[in-house]
Amino acid sequence: MLFNSFEFLIFFPVVTVLYFLLPHRHRWWWLLLASCVFYMAFIPAYILILLLTIVIDYGAGIFIENAQGRQRRFYLALSLAANLGVLAVFKYYNFFIGNMNGLLHLSNPAASLPLLGLVLPIGLSFHTFQAMSYTIEVYRGRYPAERHFGIYALYVLFYPQLVAGPIERPQHMLPQFHEEKHFDYPRVVSGLRLMAWGLFKKVVIADRLAYLVNEVYNQPRHFQGLPLLVATVFFSIQIYCDFSGYSDMALGAARVMGFELRQNFDRPYFATSIAEFWRRWHMSLSGWFRDYLYLPLGGSRVALPRACFNLFFVFVVSGLWHGANWTFLAWGALHGAYLVVGKLTQKSRSQLIEQLGLRFLNHPWLNLAFTYALVTFAWIFFRANGLHDAVYIITHLLKPAAAVWHEQAFTGWYTVRVLYPFPQWMTLLLAVPLLFLVEKAQRHVSLNAWLGQQAAPVRWAIYYGIVLSIALLGAYENIRFIYFQF
Repeated sequence: MLFNSFEFLIFFPVVTVLYFLLPHRHRWWWLLLASCVFYMAFIPAYILILLLTIVIDYGAGIFIENAQGRQRRFYLALSLAANLGVLAVFKYYNFFIGNMNGLLHLSNPAASLPLLGLVLPIGLSFHTFQAMSYTIEVYRGRYPAERHFGIYALYVLFYPQLVAGPIERPQHMLPQFHEEKHFDYPRVVSGLRLMAWGLFKKVVIADRLAYLVNEVYNQPRHFQGLPLLVATVFFSIQIYCDFSGYSDMALGAARVMGFELRQNFDRPYFATSIAEFWRRWHMSLSGWFRDYLYLPLGGSRVALPRACFNLFFVFVVSGLWHGANWTFLAWGALHGAYLVVGKLTQKSRSQLIEQLGLRFLNHPWLNLAFTYALVTFAWIFFRANGLHDAVYIITHLLKPAAAVWHEQAFTGWYTVRVLYPFPQWMTLLLAVPLLFLVEKAQRHVSLNAWLGQQAAPVRWAIYYGIVLSIALLGAYENIRFIYFQF
């Protein structure tokens, strides 16, 4: 079920109203049932995979807590193997075997290993990492094993963040499921505002941008120069509005019922360095890799060469987490390279700027623009359908569009103009600047808090404006959220 679907428009109020009508002792099973229905709206049978790993991790948590020494490590390994095994089969098996077949064909064209005809379960990487964080935290003694099976299952299956995060930790979410939640009008209004803003970003901005981005990136060799450049910039905005829009709706839906999820975005395109960008973008995933991979490898507390390796390795793994494709590996490796080069040259760059008297190069707006350019360049690999397409786009990105006046290119650009008529351009010319004005203003106060401070006529005028924009300008083809594929 999609947050931007009419089914969810019915699902959300029904689930929420009944949640508050039920006594506290019955609410857990109602939310668990609703979450199962939400997930089964995609591929019903895949709920069995989730239930299997839930049973294994629930038992592993209790065994880890009661065991000593090597037994504790054994139960942790069993839990991690179950989670990573499911991830490996569904997400990475065909990628690995496909590449093996490519190598085998070099020596024997007839040789071929079998591929699996499996569809990737929605949000598999997200709930796998959330489940792993539970057993790791129990193993480290930072949180006691959950004895209530239904509550633990709800921790994994909680529908607002089940398929695309934020990736939660047990000490943050599990206590909230035990607490009795009361209907609180200001909190409910705050959650609904967040949901409306997230839906605006998704259907008015992200899904409108998707028309042009998909047209260009799905047949990049029809284009050259300006169309490729515009599509690349549009994708940088599309993916932010798509993913942060989902996160806002997830946080808002949970807040209406009294649950607070972790913040996942903090104005990432206002970052002035790549390191700062990753402190602001997909914060729950960045924190997961920091705590469970980067720091156990030694983090930055080791010799400089090893610290650089740790940094690069984590980002390569992060790229692989996003998708079983060489483009995602390249995207992760590129960000790792950005950070390693920045770390190695930080001191020399500062000294050179001082010696040459070029302090203006450290102006925040210049750093912001440079960081955005690096991030947007890396998005080419993230969005391209393959490495060959990514290389073509990069090598033709800045070439004059007039240099490709052959029929195929002209037809492609004409198609974009047909799919993207003047009214849609006007929508983006108004909606995208509004987005970044709001983002800039939120440096001092959040949009939600600011709205709460306004007089009723101002608040309701803004509410009506957002709702009308969603109703009149939104794209309603049930376009999936980009991060659902991960």
